[in-house]
Amino acid sequence: MTLEFTKIHGCQNDYLFVDCTSSPLEQSSEVARRASDRRRGIGSDGLICVYPSDQADFRMEMYNADGSRGEMCGNGIRGLGKFVYERGLMSALRDSITVETDAGIKQLDLHKSGSAVETVTVDMGPAVLDGPSVPVALEGEIIDRKIEAAGQTWQVTCVSMGNPHCVTFDLDPEEIEIEAVGPAFENHELFPNRINTEFVSVDSPTRLRMRVWERGSGETMACGTGACAVVVAGVLTGRCERKASVALRGGDLEIEYLESGNVVMTGPAVEAYRGSVEIVL
Repeated sequence: MTLEFTKIHGCQNDYLFVDCTSSPLEQSSEVARRASDRRRGIGSDGLICVYPSDQADFRMEMYNADGSRGEMCGNGIRGLGKFVYERGLMSALRDSITVETDAGIKQLDLHKSGSAVETVTVDMGPAVLDGPSVPVALEGEIIDRKIEAAGQTWQVTCVSMGNPHCVTFDLDPEEIEIEAVGPAFENHELFPNRINTEFVSVDSPTRLRMRVWERGSGETMACGTGACAVVVAGVLTGRCERKASVALRGGDLEIEYLESGNVVMTGPAVEAYRGSVEIVL
């Protein structure tokens, strides 16, 4: 098959976007796995298929680099906003669109320079704190709770932003042996759907630094839902204010945890290139 794609990154968290508004992409999971391989494929953190929706302007299907399905992707959904606007997929050019995801319908506000979308603000919806709903195999809210992983004790706060996150402020992110610790969290028995894990330090009440290990993709340069979860966890544990910048390895995101419980994210969306590739399935 011939795959026509656009590669877009948000803070260097890169995805391949495919226009599926006219016809579906067959074997999406396997295409994602092969195309995302950075040595034998195009190279990306995953694949995002853009479909029509009967509930919103568009529907997003997101696949991790290993082919597993993801419910939500913060950097990816910003890229989707850029993709549909600049590729002319919108019925009328507007500054705001809605996107159906596996984590519900999200509203995007597009911030442009001329005809190009440069940054996108997304209402990510409410942060979910109930343990079994994250899901975590523990009752109640998981806030600064101690768990054992990778041979040591960690204090973690667990948050769902439509996908599951485990946040720890224990160590400087740069000192984490993430290739060893990340998989221990991802496949921990407490997390039945696996978990995304954020390792965070607090520079100030309005600036946090993090590294992230994403389930199905490993360490990535950024994670939008993870940055949202980090600010939520920081507010819940008294470490940061409700509005803060999160510095990721690939750039900064602006996050606000509203009194309503919703989380709002603003960050860049950058097109790397467009192309086509033959994939033998």
